[in-house]
Amino acid sequence: MYQKIAIITGSSSGIGKAFLELVAGDNGEFFKTPFDEIWAVARREDALKELASSVGNGRIVPVVADLASDSGISLIEDKLRTEEPVVGLLINSAGMGIKGRVTDKSSKALDDTIRINCSALSQMIRICAPYMKPGENGHAKIINIASSAGFLPQPGFACYAASKSYVISFSRALSCELKPKGIDVMAVCPGPVATDFQRRATEGKETDFNDWRKNFVIDPVKLSRKSLKASVRGRRMLVYPFSQKLLHLASKIVPISWILAFESGAVKE
Repeated sequence: MYQKIAIITGSSSGIGKAFLELVAGDNGEFFKTPFDEIWAVARREDALKELASSVGNGRIVPVVADLASDSGISLIEDKLRTEEPVVGLLINSAGMGIKGRVTDKSSKALDDTIRINCSALSQMIRICAPYMKPGENGHAKIINIASSAGFLPQPGFACYAASKSYVISFSRALSCELKPKGIDVMAVCPGPVATDFQRRATEGKETDFNDWRKNFVIDPVKLSRKSLKASVRGRRMLVYPFSQKLLHLASKIVPISWILAFESGAVKE
């Protein structure tokens, strides 16, 4: 009997943790039948163990892996090959970004941003897709956490915004490639989310959004619930909340030169 599992990356905190708790506690709100196991993927072993203990349903499997390294991907690939589960849900929530001018950032910061946001996400889909197939819950689901930052180039956050543009484009293409195999792919494009991301992105200088973005911060649980429901309905993209839909529209009709001029003025010297 094959194990039916969900895999959630970046699950020790923020959006990934919100997804994990919702999927673990699901009583039919999202899926008809619960998953036998939920593989919680993150770098911090202590946080994963604490999370598995707090959820308390015995289905959380901590998978300690650094997705910025080839060994982290290989560890998950080997585990899949050994256990041969049926993967019904893959949520790529792991992500990072460092604010500031590209020339002021270390090679490692830039490389890790691209590795986690782009390469690891792509590799996770590559290694999981062969184990994904339709089941009692309908099509298998892949949810990729992108960002409304991916709609436009962002001076002062260039690498992160570009990496999220990749996630959007990649997800759109894969939704067509994998649909015939019974796998739905959806990109989620939120605005600012109330997580620890801002502190990490500013390397501890700021804990909260303190510019115009502070008026649009959303709750990670609300975002995760909205995302799961949209995925179940077979959506290819979720832009949330409404303020980000307006940004998405603006990105299509306002000249990029105007937007860059506005954003350049907001970059701190």
